[in-house]
Amino acid sequence: MTMADTPTPTASETPVPVQPSERGAWLLACVIACVGVAVLVAVLTGLVGRTSSAPAAHPPAVPVAAVTPKPGASAAASVLAGAGVGAAAVGRDARARVGPVSGATAIVGSPSRLEQSVDARRFVDQTQTHIFTRWMEGFYPIYAVAQRTFGVNWLLLASIHRQESAFSTAPGVYHGLNFAGCCGGPMQFNVTNGPVSTWQLVSDSYIYGRRPAHYDHMTATHPSIYDDFDSIMAAAHLLSADGAEYALDGAAWDAAYDYYGHDATGVSYADEVLARAIGWSQHGFCINCGVEPALIEAVDAAYGAPVLAALTTATTARAPRAPVRPKR
Repeated sequence: MTMADTPTPTASETPVPVQPSERGAWLLACVIACVGVAVLVAVLTGLVGRTSSAPAAHPPAVPVAAVTPKPGASAAASVLAGAGVGAAAVGRDARARVGPVSGATAIVGSPSRLEQSVDARRFVDQTQTHIFTRWMEGFYPIYAVAQRTFGVNWLLLASIHRQESAFSTAPGVYHGLNFAGCCGGPMQFNVTNGPVSTWQLVSDSYIYGRRPAHYDHMTATHPSIYDDFDSIMAAAHLLSADGAEYALDGAAWDAAYDYYGHDATGVSYADEVLARAIGWSQHGFCINCGVEPALIEAVDAAYGAPVLAALTTATTARAPRAPVRPKR
């Protein structure tokens, strides 16, 4: 049969195009969706997106359960004598190799009048900040090393961390200085007072403890007020040098008072810091729990009120007296 003899297909015999299957496209879309959901779940649960690959950490063990303080002659004497007590030797593991960091006098924070006028409100705002559990896990190993190295109750250290920077969540913690242009970092160390600043006195404290392999905000050079480990270790050293130990008592109150400064704001600061730490020791570490007002009142009655009364007396004694007019 020649090509000329080949029959031409009619319209009814012409092949109809078959629509390609969409099964592959739908399968690819389902795979992409499943991967997206898995990534989202991992991010929300903290499995990815963290700077540390370490497993979830837990708060260190509480060394002692503190009792609620009661006012009395012995409590008042302990805090009133604190200002005259020299810097204590540092904690248990470092006691043999680290001496007092400031000779015979306590290291006292010296906030300016501008700081004092703003801090009362600043502390209230920061203690109302909500902190996520996963954020805190990077600090637990550091607290544990600081407690073991310098013999300071980690709850006191954590309470100051909360008071100063809301566990490092306050704006500007990891760059620059605060509103007063003097202090910076998680523990708000003063780098401008001196001639030897508070930070310079304790900046090498990190060398006495083993740095965790992983934690957030690890700086390239050390020491740095912006490095979590460097800053928290320095704060623990400072508290220990000012007399704090494991007990949450008058010595711990004195150390917190020294950490801020010897003024009325410092009294309120120490009252709240110690009350928070005592509450944690009694009920367990609670990141976002408030401080019980009754506990603050108890701490103030035992430790804060006697010191505030002494401050008021000293201020009155220093006030210039009006000249006495001679009698006519």
